[in-house]
Amino acid sequence: QVALVESGGDLVRPGDSLRLSCTTSKFDLDEYVIGWFRQAPGKQREGVSCTSGRNEITQYSTSVKGRFTVSRDNAKNTVYLEMINLQPEDTAVYYCATECGRTVMNGRVMNAWGQGTLVIVSP
Repeated sequence: QVALVESGGDLVRPGDSLRLSCTTSKFDLDEYVIGWFRQAPGKQREGVSCTSGRNEITQYSTSVKGRFTVSRDNAKNTVYLEMINLQPEDTAVYYCATECGRTVMNGRVMNAWGQGTLVIVSP
């Protein structure tokens, strides 16, 4: 059962920016860790970022550090993944989850995922 909903995926050109959203109507996200993951065609799913509960700390993968930023809008119960300078290798289905896999962060954890949103970066 899908508990989270991602949106914002689109077809963009290299160098463009995009903001993905992750929200749910089922519970408050604020205290939960938030993981963003992506899965490119033919590749395994990889972790993009992991944010602690209450947005205190975010760890980013080496491939996106400096280009991607996670933020929360608690009034909207939404977590955002702000992406700049997108490159073709960023093409993937992006997922948010209230867990971070092997990365341990302060905050509540639950095995809840979204259905994914597709980002295509192409000239």
